[in-house]
Amino acid sequence: MNATLFRNVRVLDCTGNPAFAGSVLVEGDRIAAVVPAAASLAFGNARVVDGQGATLMPGLIEAHSHLSFTDFAQSVELGFIPPEEHTLRTAQNARRMLDAGFTSCFSAASAKPRLDIVLRNAIDNGDFPGPRTLAASPEMTVTSGLGDVRLYHMYRENFGVVCNGAEEFRRFSREMVREGADTLKINVSGDDGVPASRADTTVMTETEVAAVCDVARAHGKRVAAHARSAESVKMCLRHGVEVIYHATLLDEEATDRLEAQKDRIFVAPVLGHLYTTLNEAGPWGITREVAEKRGTGRELERGIESMKDLKRRGVRILIGGDYGFAWNPVGTDARDIAHFVNLLGFTPMDAIIAATKLGGEIMGMGNRLGQIKAGFLADLLLVNGDPLEDVAILQDKSRIPGIMKNGVFWRAPDPALVGSARH
Repeated sequence: MNATLFRNVRVLDCTGNPAFAGSVLVEGDRIAAVVPAAASLAFGNARVVDGQGATLMPGLIEAHSHLSFTDFAQSVELGFIPPEEHTLRTAQNARRMLDAGFTSCFSAASAKPRLDIVLRNAIDNGDFPGPRTLAASPEMTVTSGLGDVRLYHMYRENFGVVCNGAEEFRRFSREMVREGADTLKINVSGDDGVPASRADTTVMTETEVAAVCDVARAHGKRVAAHARSAESVKMCLRHGVEVIYHATLLDEEATDRLEAQKDRIFVAPVLGHLYTTLNEAGPWGITREVAEKRGTGRELERGIESMKDLKRRGVRILIGGDYGFAWNPVGTDARDIAHFVNLLGFTPMDAIIAATKLGGEIMGMGNRLGQIKAGFLADLLLVNGDPLEDVAILQDKSRIPGIMKNGVFWRAPDPALVGSARH
């Protein structure tokens, strides 16, 4: 059995306890032992990695990934990519995410029906490098909703599959179950980037949401929802949606209902996309003035206050910021950790836990992923410096000399580049 001993490391185990000097032994794909520095640890013929004071922490987990999004400026561009090329670009994105320290991804939608599924299977089979992935369907939407780019005079498509009425949603959900999706994605609210259906509108009906949730329950799948408006969030909660994205325009009733179901649901506010659209999308024609007219600034402000309130109430809030746009590219997802600190007032520890421990929970692997504990999967990052002092160092690949997934190094640490003083 392959074994690796990390010694002389600062262990950030993401249980919520303070980091400590210690050693961690990995055997096969699991963490075999975690001990403080003063304790002895038998390690046999294990490969020894001297961390020289660097931080050892769990791999990062993205709760709102779009590995098949291609850093586009307009979503309709996704419809112009043939499936074969799109598959290759999706695999390239998976490699970029692993290279950035993300060892797991919970997909928030696939840009074509089978892209996520094919990628997940290829990664699991060892054909391509990438994070372990839970595969999603494309975003099911309605006519005029987010993802409907059709024109009367021209056929166009993008990441959305348009369904109207409960039976169309039911049929497509069943097709995605047949193909092997782990998660069914629905666009219950509008979006301020869609003039016909703004963010505060609720575009799906009770029966449409219920149809998708019925299929998910029958087959042991989960439903994730684009839900910005207060009413869309309440509709999701009524029908058992487990993963709620955005939730930025809440009212008191929606907030209370989220709190009442906090042990069942996950919320990912997707603030990264709002932030970059407001502040960094000018080169692609979305100046701050344009973004403000769309309501982006207003939604970001309300979303910040909503998340602060939900955090106080104990709701699980996870990172994930719609990375995959030109101004919010795939592989920069660790920016969300800093957004949680700078915008939401999270402590660095809480922000990192949102990207590790809570990520293990949304992956359905909370008892074996996202923390450094004996018996957990050996998804580990060796980080030069202390992320608890500055979470932004997790955005710098040069500060992460070691990346391990399932007990195997994706990036094996070079001793010359490892150490707390090597910044």
